[in-house]
Amino acid sequence: MSKLITIYGGSGFVGRYIARRMAKAGWRVRVAVRRPNEAIFVKPYGVVGQVEPVLCNIRDDASVRAVMAGADAVVNCVGILAESGKNGFDSVQVEGAARVARIAAEEQVARLVHISAIGADAESESDYARTKAEGEAGVLEHMPQAVILRPSIIFGPEDQFFNRFASMSRLGPVLPVVGADTRFQPVFVDDVAKAAELAVTGKAAPGVYELGGPDVASFRALMQQMLAVIHRRRLVLNIPFFIARIMAFGFDMLQTLTVGLFTNSMITRDQVRNLAKDNVVSDEAKSFADLGITPVSMASVLPDYLWRFRPSGQYDAIKESAKNLRT
Repeated sequence: MSKLITIYGGSGFVGRYIARRMAKAGWRVRVAVRRPNEAIFVKPYGVVGQVEPVLCNIRDDASVRAVMAGADAVVNCVGILAESGKNGFDSVQVEGAARVARIAAEEQVARLVHISAIGADAESESDYARTKAEGEAGVLEHMPQAVILRPSIIFGPEDQFFNRFASMSRLGPVLPVVGADTRFQPVFVDDVAKAAELAVTGKAAPGVYELGGPDVASFRALMQQMLAVIHRRRLVLNIPFFIARIMAFGFDMLQTLTVGLFTNSMITRDQVRNLAKDNVVSDEAKSFADLGITPVSMASVLPDYLWRFRPSGQYDAIKESAKNLRT
């Protein structure tokens, strides 16, 4: 019988790529999510019945245990960038991560892979970075042989990074960013999924791996590269941190005062704190090289999905070529 894997957050940006890879490798895949009806799109990743979305709330022991029953391996992709309602950093990224690991140990699951993030630091002023580190500690406490993957900014067709800023570039001649000089090492989503597959199948040694692509660039440089891909000329304007903190405070307070009716999707105070630090692979860390993976560059992928933000979309190249025709 085919082996079974449970992927918590398996319909999310990273989780869906891991689910697809594991299905192609012949595994049965449980995609554990809060809203299974919205994750139906994962079913065609395999043959009929091979990939199934199931209901799970990572904040509940019984729910986590039920979808883990009989699993040979577990991957936890659940994480949040901003707090909302009951989904706080501590409840999701600390308690939730530890819960998955503890129950995996109790259920004698052979392998556990945990998706964290570069910058995880128990001493960080950022709640996001702090809880990522505390979540890792909780995982290793219960599953010392776990594989923890720490990707930098992840790019791909469904990303919320390049897609977001490319969309913003259509609104005017200025593209505002916070932390323009902060360095990132963007990594292709399927490369992260490939690393997870190696870990699930026992081809990666236990430990923490920091995953970054071949390109290291400042936030400003990344935006300029994106603008070149979408054929738009915009001024990349750096918003000083002290101004960003004031703006973020206002958005956070508005979310609090409206009791969640307004969700701060602009920028939070915690994100401002996070943007003040570089997000690159450290020199001493295990990386893609230790996994035998050659990461994909941004230049080879961005045009494949950002073309829709060009002034004429899919026809932009044709119109540009037409300018060279003699009248």
